[in-house]
Amino acid sequence: MNEVTRVLHDVGKGTPQAVDELLSLVYEELRTLAVRKMAGERPGQTLQPTALVHEAWLRLFGADATAQFQNRGHFFGAAAEAMRRILVDVARRRITREKGGYSVREELDDSAIVVAAPDAELLAVHECLDQLAAEDPIAAELVKLRYFVGMTMPEAAGILRLSLRMPAA
Repeated sequence: MNEVTRVLHDVGKGTPQAVDELLSLVYEELRTLAVRKMAGERPGQTLQPTALVHEAWLRLFGADATAQFQNRGHFFGAAAEAMRRILVDVARRRITREKGGYSVREELDDSAIVVAAPDAELLAVHECLDQLAAEDPIAAELVKLRYFVGMTMPEAAGILRLSLRMPAA
């Protein structure tokens, strides 16, 4: 059992300080994944990977969350799902604003997240992902890790404990 899995079990048991210990173990990896995902942003966009990681963490371990993770792969899958939902929520709000749905002045802060992918594309991927999950849950998890978290294929395969396919010669 690796260190992250051990701490996740402690979190599940309600061990004091386990969530803080988990954060120290996975924070840099989550932030690196967010930075990598945001590296391909369209020019002029300002996405803050730190804000994305913090918002995902709050969704996973906030006051209303009841986090129970079986292992490292399960945790990173949940983190990818949380990031996905955050990005989709931001895209929906932006589309609503662009269509004149509401005009409210908002201050810019760390929680202001801008995504490189066009909003319509992000929402389309979100909808297709739900359909894919019904047909092939593992493929859906792979898409979440690749598209929303920005993992490389070897990283995503490692998290999901899958072998990489080798191209035909």
